[in-house]
Amino acid sequence: MINYTWLYVLAGAIFASFAIGSAMDRTNPRRFGNAAFWGLLTASFWFGDFLGDIGNGVLVLALGAIAGAHLLSRGSKESTTVRERERFSERYRNRLFLPALIIPFTAFVGTLLFNYTPLKVTGLIDLKATTLVLLGLGVIIALLTCYVWLKPPLTAPFEEGRRLMDSIGWAGVLPQMLASLGAVFAAAGVGTTIGAIVGAIIPQGNIFLVVLVYAFGMVAFTMIMGNAFAAFPVMAAAIGVPILIHQDGGNPAVIGAVGMLAGFCGTLMTPMAANFNIVPAALLELKNQYGVIKAQVPTALAMLAANIAILYFAGFRP
Repeated sequence: MINYTWLYVLAGAIFASFAIGSAMDRTNPRRFGNAAFWGLLTASFWFGDFLGDIGNGVLVLALGAIAGAHLLSRGSKESTTVRERERFSERYRNRLFLPALIIPFTAFVGTLLFNYTPLKVTGLIDLKATTLVLLGLGVIIALLTCYVWLKPPLTAPFEEGRRLMDSIGWAGVLPQMLASLGAVFAAAGVGTTIGAIVGAIIPQGNIFLVVLVYAFGMVAFTMIMGNAFAAFPVMAAAIGVPILIHQDGGNPAVIGAVGMLAGFCGTLMTPMAANFNIVPAALLELKNQYGVIKAQVPTALAMLAANIAILYFAGFRP
């Protein structure tokens, strides 16, 4: 049966190629720092189950130490020249996006075929991992398509992938860390404490004030953690489930879905969501590293107001 373990092995193999490529890249003055960082991430994917909580904790601290000591950099080695890339662009134009579209197409269509055909009862894929397994399959199909169609050098995908990850640096693993932080907050009972405080301050039955606290709480925790998925367990345990749903009789689908959307408004306004807001600024070489955030704030505030209205009017319709 194909399950998450297969994906961890595949992801670990990619990061292992990054580690080896970094160690061999003499144009990078801090190549061994990069090699150590991606090597530790490889160990996390391949051996995380065997390391245990303490071992994984030490591994994360080591990743933080490498990043904090500024031991990461990027070299100037490229698998193709600028002229070669321009020639590809002139020849294939927008068709170059086709391999990228193969990935979501495989995940979407494959999931539908698997769930609504006899394939589901074959036991070939773990039902809990269906979409992610098919997403990984889409990546492999897209990669093979590029080899057959564009005929790049054999190591080009791995060299270019490493070059991109070196440009992103430690921010590439930030979503994983922030999602873990949300789980830690929830396990520590932060949500229960917040719920008790809100219940003591806001009079029972004042739904609009509770909706405001819920929405702004999602935004605030998302801005702190950089990820609405990390904020949701905290605010759902604090306000969403016990007060808005159980106490006030709100629609669970609206409270959950639109609450997440409110959190994503915070994603647009925080540097902690580095993969969305800081990395693009770095890749585009913007003069202001917070330029993306500044451009997104008006949209985020407008969306937040709309989400609050939806929570209140659609979540509590008689």
